[in-house]
Amino acid sequence: METLLNPSKTPNLFIPKTHLFKPYFLHSNFNPQPHSSFNRRPVSITITCKVKTSQGRKNDGKNISKKIVLTDSAPELSNEEIKAKPKGGGKAWGVIKKFPKRVLAILSNLPLAIGEMFTVAGLMALGTAIDQGESPEYYFQKYPEENPIFGFFTWRWVLTLGFDHMFSSPVFLGTLILLGTSLMACTYTTQIPLVKVARRWSFLQSADSIRKQEFSDALPQASVSDLGVILMGAGYEVFLKGPSLYAFKGLAGRFAPIGVHLAMLLIMAGGTLSATGSFRGSVTVPQGLNFVMGDVLGPTGFLSTPTEAFNTEVHVNKFYMDFYDSGEVSQFHTDLSLFDMNGKEVMRKTLSVNDPLRYGGITIYQTDWSFSALQILKDGEGPFNLAMAPLTINGDKKLFGTFLPVGDTDSSNVKGISMLARDLQSIVLYDKQGKFAGVRRPNSKLPIEIDGTKIVIVDAIGSSGLDLKTDPGVPAVYAGFGALMLTTCISYLSHAQIWALQDGTTVIVGGKTNRAKAEFPDEMNRLLDQVPEIVESSISKKPDNIGG
Repeated sequence: METLLNPSKTPNLFIPKTHLFKPYFLHSNFNPQPHSSFNRRPVSITITCKVKTSQGRKNDGKNISKKIVLTDSAPELSNEEIKAKPKGGGKAWGVIKKFPKRVLAILSNLPLAIGEMFTVAGLMALGTAIDQGESPEYYFQKYPEENPIFGFFTWRWVLTLGFDHMFSSPVFLGTLILLGTSLMACTYTTQIPLVKVARRWSFLQSADSIRKQEFSDALPQASVSDLGVILMGAGYEVFLKGPSLYAFKGLAGRFAPIGVHLAMLLIMAGGTLSATGSFRGSVTVPQGLNFVMGDVLGPTGFLSTPTEAFNTEVHVNKFYMDFYDSGEVSQFHTDLSLFDMNGKEVMRKTLSVNDPLRYGGITIYQTDWSFSALQILKDGEGPFNLAMAPLTINGDKKLFGTFLPVGDTDSSNVKGISMLARDLQSIVLYDKQGKFAGVRRPNSKLPIEIDGTKIVIVDAIGSSGLDLKTDPGVPAVYAGFGALMLTTCISYLSHAQIWALQDGTTVIVGGKTNRAKAEFPDEMNRLLDQVPEIVESSISKKPDNIGG
């Protein structure tokens, strides 16, 4: 009811006389006594009065109507009044009900998510800089308290925060979980509602609303039905309701952000599973010897669970190397046989660098090599296997050596022939005085006599350096990256919406898009140019409802 009273003046109310009640009925102490012969019925009176105010000239002749309901019994309570208001805990209950929404709003905050991503990236970079999985003594020496890095970073930071196993440390996993929670909150509070809105048919009934869109135009002597046919041919989903039209295309672009979030969650879940549920191990095995996979593999986290494949026995049939013309090593090869618990060979493969062996969820990589033993003939006797020991030299070059005693081996000053090798293709020999005696190739069968001893180099036995691991999170990580690439490309698809309204013989058209805003007007003009011009009689015969 429009208010006509002027607070500066007291209104002069003229209440007409009535024979239904006395004036004292309106008094605050009115307390009617019920009579047994009458039912309780409310009395309804309508009072009409004129109120003169400072604006009375404009409002002359206007009446204010009120309806007063009188009853001799108490009025019924409304639903709101019936509900008991909580005492004391009302505010606390309201805070509890709003708490999940506030938490979701905080977690879905974009700056927070960006900060979490940078934190994860920083921890990953730190995990790359700090050697992982070493013994505590290693960190004591590399990060001593006497000479801290940046003035504060010592071994205490590494071991206390778990940076020696960064990718399974509580700090890294906690940050990863927080980032995943933010992604889920953003998907729930932002992306899913956007998709729901995009899928909803939205008809605009006002020409002004259509003209306010990013693109708008008017087609004189046109039919909204013909426009719908043109839009359907351009790949739009078209809906007609009377004179109104709504069309859209590229809805997949609205789903893409949800797919991006899910792909990132899949990658993080796979990475977490790899860090906490894997096994790792390395071994150097001489040619001809065996090892059991389970004896080499060690767990990396609390989710690591061994499988039946851990009982598989691996036999190194042969190890050999390929060389460049310059003599440098070009490739390592290891011929492996796998046997089950019954001694049956279940698999055989020659692996090399970048060509691993996979069996039962376990992957064996060729990573290194060593010189195990040198097989020789001494004065026609043998063969004898001389163990080759690695020697420390400057640089990254490998050097191995062995010693063949000559003469009295019980003497405190034993002398003999020294043999050195950098790889498996040539052996350098020195006499008892340490003078160079010659070079021989294994398997050449060419003898050499040194200090009266005839020696033949029969074979050079190498050792294969193998890395073993299980990584249950790899399929999830690969699937996540594949989905991430796909959904990222889909997210660049434009979601375009078009509205139209038949206004007499004119069609008012408007539209908008979330991407490709520069190309959208050109596309719209091209489509509108295809709409045929028709006469009024044709417009009057168009159907009322068409769905596409």
